Amino acid sequence: QVQLVESGGGLVQAGGSLRLSCAASGRTFSNRHMGWFRQAPGKEREFVAAITYSGGSTNYADSVKGRFTIARDNAKNTVYLQMSSLKPEDTGVYYCAARRLNGRTYYPDDYDYWGQGTQVTVSS
Repeated sequence: QVQLVESGGGLVQAGGSLRLSCAASGRTFSNRHMGWFRQAPGKEREFVAAITYSGGSTNYADSVKGRFTIARDNAKNTVYLQMSSLKPEDTGVYYCAARRLNGRTYYPDDYDYWGQGTQVTVSS
């Protein structure tokens, strides 16, 4: 079992940066591929970024490529999302999640553990 707690959200002006952290507890964290998703008001939860259990491979939504970077430190049981050049459309609640074994990268239903989320608001 994996417990996830996100932090680092806040209010930032367009063009600014934030770093989100996701602290995990549980013995199996280092064996899990991890992802970040976000949900804006009135919209469905959408994929943002993912990283394999070893950190050797990453994936990004087209809307954040070149601006966001996902990383992990298995020794600290933590996943990060570095966000730069933020835009108002990046506003939403950001969630980290642990992917099921053999789950698909981009689909929320294939992730079985979720944090409570952290709010990111980008003002124009």
